[in-house]
Amino acid sequence: MHIRNPIEWALSAPGHAVEEIGAADGETYWAEAKTLPVNIRRIGIEDLAVALRRGFEDFEADRTDIVVLALVFPIAGLFLSAVVANGHLLPLVVPLVAGFALIGPLASVWLMELSRLRESGRTPRVIEAAGILRSPQIGAILAMGGLQILLLLLWLGAAEFIYIRTLGAAEPRSFAAFVAAALTTPAGWVMMAAGLCTGFVFAVAALAIGVTSFPLLLDRPADMPAALGISIRALRRNPAILGLWGLIVLVGLALGAVPGLLGIAIVLPILGHSTWHLYRRIID
Repeated sequence: MHIRNPIEWALSAPGHAVEEIGAADGETYWAEAKTLPVNIRRIGIEDLAVALRRGFEDFEADRTDIVVLALVFPIAGLFLSAVVANGHLLPLVVPLVAGFALIGPLASVWLMELSRLRESGRTPRVIEAAGILRSPQIGAILAMGGLQILLLLLWLGAAEFIYIRTLGAAEPRSFAAFVAAALTTPAGWVMMAAGLCTGFVFAVAALAIGVTSFPLLLDRPADMPAALGISIRALRRNPAILGLWGLIVLVGLALGAVPGLLGIAIVLPILGHSTWHLYRRIID
């Protein structure tokens, strides 16, 4: 018998990891039979309160580990903002931070997986969220994530276009100069108004795409078009309540972004867990 040394193990591990991606069958991955189509419920404010409360309870269950892992996102956000600023793309710093809300469901899908496991009666460790890679739905999950990243890139492109059409193509001398131009000039006011209106359109699109799609793909054997259609139908059935949910997400992420984005490490896990429980309130 040959006992592999650490170098041999390290070299062979990626191959085994690739083989494991999407390896679980439906009967293994889901504890009970899951079917489509689904029944979309009309929900109320009390359902939002229940989802947030249960999301906070899930966050408390593994608070330390989750916060440590979630710190990756604010650190990455600060790094990207620094790169953009040093690359003389200062006007994109604010759209980049605001655009984090567009990919929030993708960034928190591992938290939804933990809530799914806990709901089934298990007491999962945070590392068990990596089991999502074995899901038979991993292809659809990645495709949905790609759609959200595309939405983010379109938003950044739109923000740059608005800046050029209002304040001109010249780069601002500094971030302070950019803020002054935005707040004290008519062109800056037009830029902010156009940015807010455009951002609202993108926010509604992100809400329609992601409100139930990722939890659904974790929970049932749906393909990407089916998950996307159900998410849009959920928003159409509950426009006011899910609009309020979108506002809660935006305000939460904005508050988390204030102390150098570090608050995201707490806000994102709570919202991620809550998204799973909101899905449970919407899908009967």
